[in-house]
Amino acid sequence: MILKGSQRSGGLKLAAHLMNDRDNDHVDVHELRGFTADDLYGAFQETDAISKGTRCQQYLFSLSLSPPETEQVRVADFVKAIERIEERLGLSDQARAIVFHEKEGRRHAHVVWSRIDVIEMIAINLPFFKTKLNEVSKDLFLEHGWRLPEGYRDKRNRDPRNFTLAEWQQAKRQGKDAREIKRTFQEAWSVSDTKKAFANALEETGYVLARGDRRGFVAVDVHGEVYAVPKWTGLKTKEVGEKLGDPKVLPSVEQAKNQIAHTMQNAASRWEKELEARQHAVKVHQEQKLKKLVEKQRRERELLIAKLEERRSVESKQRQARFRSGLQGLWDRVRGEHRQIRRQNEELAWQAHLRDQKLKDDLVFRDLEVRRSLKCFQSIERSNLKDQSAELVQDRERFTNERSGPTKLSHNAPSFER
Repeated sequence: MILKGSQRSGGLKLAAHLMNDRDNDHVDVHELRGFTADDLYGAFQETDAISKGTRCQQYLFSLSLSPPETEQVRVADFVKAIERIEERLGLSDQARAIVFHEKEGRRHAHVVWSRIDVIEMIAINLPFFKTKLNEVSKDLFLEHGWRLPEGYRDKRNRDPRNFTLAEWQQAKRQGKDAREIKRTFQEAWSVSDTKKAFANALEETGYVLARGDRRGFVAVDVHGEVYAVPKWTGLKTKEVGEKLGDPKVLPSVEQAKNQIAHTMQNAASRWEKELEARQHAVKVHQEQKLKKLVEKQRRERELLIAKLEERRSVESKQRQARFRSGLQGLWDRVRGEHRQIRRQNEELAWQAHLRDQKLKDDLVFRDLEVRRSLKCFQSIERSNLKDQSAELVQDRERFTNERSGPTKLSHNAPSFER
């Protein structure tokens, strides 16, 4: 598990953060130990009040436990890890609160200890707690058979994605096949009998007829690539000249690029608006779907808890009924039968607790799996939209640069004028 801890004050703010069910799918206060209050806000207020009798400012120690995303960790395993940590840090028997959060298909735990020793009225010192937490964290990874993060093997190989958000960009568009380009030029040539007709036919397929540097005929595409007309129509320069006439009336290559960039900027603006509308629609749809899923899971959990509580009450009464009353009960105490029944009842109660906790864990695991699937699907949706957005930004920047000054020809062009 990844362990992150800190000393802090501000108990009410911390309680509000831990009880936040808007940013978390599910919030479960699993344990309040050593407090007289029965809720998180009251528990931290109580610790704050006790700390006033000391000089301690940061009277709480807060810790998060995050297992690997794909691992199913039961509550009992979280608690065992917590008990090991508090022993390692010297916080055993200190008042503590355990809260479980579920978010985006993952379950993690938060533990908050009071640092105030109420007997001695001093704050427990926590020297080198980060080092100790790292050691416990590594042991937990090894004991559970989880793959160690790169940082635990060699700090030089630490994955930077653990610290910063890396955005992966989509691969650049692949160029058109040369045969397809040649076919486009030949078809435009075959349906045209004048220079104007040829220019219009090319423009319909995304090319602008222009004047080359040596007074030849070229075409410029929307990516700024330049194509020599004779080469791509399969004709001789003389044949092209006889049909199209003098090229001097045509725009230069730079003028053609500027013209394309202007029209493409307008198109890019339209595409950006379309993409923004699509992004908003996807966001709303995803939020609604997530909300319905969370509500459904909460209802299922409430129903399970109610059923378990009802069964617990019935079983508790059944166990209590095993004790006889009156003189028979007194005789049972004399013979030791009462003590034996009590031990049996305690064992049955513990087994029932383990059974109920397993049912809760199993339901949580199913919910986490569904949430992870939804998260994966929604991440793919958002990633696709992000890639399209990044590509549009790049195109707009290129169009802007082409309008503002001369543009170097790309070395990836299928062909250039010679």
